[in-house]
Amino acid sequence: MALPVYASTGQRVWHYAFRVICGLIFFYLIAPILVIIPLSFNAQDFFTFTPEMLHLDPAGYSLKHYHDFFNNIDWQLPLWNSLKIAPMATLIAVALGTLAAVGLSQSHVPFKGAIMAILISPMIVPLIISAAGMYFFYSRIGLQGTYWGVVLAHAALGIPFVIITVTATLVGFDKSLTRAASSLGAGPLRTFWKVQMPLILPGVVSGALFAFITSFDEVVVVLFMGAAGQKTLPWQMFTGLREQISPTILAAAVVLIAVSIFMLAALEMIRRRNERLRGLTPA
Repeated sequence: MALPVYASTGQRVWHYAFRVICGLIFFYLIAPILVIIPLSFNAQDFFTFTPEMLHLDPAGYSLKHYHDFFNNIDWQLPLWNSLKIAPMATLIAVALGTLAAVGLSQSHVPFKGAIMAILISPMIVPLIISAAGMYFFYSRIGLQGTYWGVVLAHAALGIPFVIITVTATLVGFDKSLTRAASSLGAGPLRTFWKVQMPLILPGVVSGALFAFITSFDEVVVVLFMGAAGQKTLPWQMFTGLREQISPTILAAAVVLIAVSIFMLAALEMIRRRNERLRGLTPA
């Protein structure tokens, strides 16, 4: 946003100082990621910038760590486990979180504040406490160390994100539309799918993306809940840092960064489309 011509000297100083501060904060947050990316192309088997890399010598760069990541069974099995766990956990989180958000949006629901606090508590409670509680609970019902145990645990972590995004979408929802559909003979289920769901879909998709990223990147809960057969990609990276320092971990990190950037870009596109559909921004 440009400064108006009548801005005072103090306003101009703060205008540019604010941008400098934001730039420094952005650099502080993004610098560690920028360091990882070139290191993942290191031709050597250690974590450092070699003289060849610093002089931009092609001999100092290699794709061997990416080749190891995409061809080594020690990395491919955790990757496929993550790709099997995250989508299923996302589906469960979206289904339960959307229903919870729609239910809490009704004016006649008692104790909405307390219920909302309980439902989003996995975002507030330290993850190690949630993981320990899940471990003891799932152990009693025979789900600890199973595929579905990890899926349900990750779904519980993703549900708060779905509830928050869908609830935010429902704030501007015109409830007279559902009443009109009911007056025309549509049942509750048909009204939800034909009237309400198309309008809150951007919030549902946004929550699904957050739930997927949460499950795909999560490591603490899977360490408690998973067995050797449910080892995920973050788990393999965590144990790899403890047991063997391999630059392949950097290649895996870059893959995770790429997935996160893709998800966030898709989320931003959905947000802008939602604003255009609601008339908040010009088409």
